[in-house]
Amino acid sequence: MPPQPQVRRNYLEFLKSFIGIVRILQILLGAGLWVTIAANKYEGSVHFVLFVAVFFWLLTLALFFVTLLDKQDLVPIVGGERWLLTNVIHDFAATLLYLSAIGIMIYKTDKNSFCNVKHYRPPCSFAVYLTGSVFACLTTCVYLLSAIYGSCRKCRGEQTVV
Repeated sequence: MPPQPQVRRNYLEFLKSFIGIVRILQILLGAGLWVTIAANKYEGSVHFVLFVAVFFWLLTLALFFVTLLDKQDLVPIVGGERWLLTNVIHDFAATLLYLSAIGIMIYKTDKNSFCNVKHYRPPCSFAVYLTGSVFACLTTCVYLLSAIYGSCRKCRGEQTVV
């Protein structure tokens, strides 16, 4: 049975909204970060970066689909009237942890910058860490933008995400 016209309109309304576009960007950039790291050899503190990327990717995916399906009222404790606040807290927490991930990735990039010469033969993680740093920075910016937008909506007394 195809979805009702009203339901389809709600999906499209959310996907075309600012928060819908930002959530899609968060999902894509977060996936870019963790796939870049996981597809290559990594060690030490990069495990934390991978944890942050996968953890917030999964949480953002869950928030995205719950909001898309308009089922936030079914989420115990943090749903319903608190859904906008839940999203803002999630976005600020992601921003803070991604900031530490940026620091780790920049440190690792700098530490491996010696192998960024033309005739260096052994395997080098410089390009991977540099790409990860870029993805982490972009993802942090998108989470911060979403947190500020949600905070402004909350301060104006709005209760819904869209």
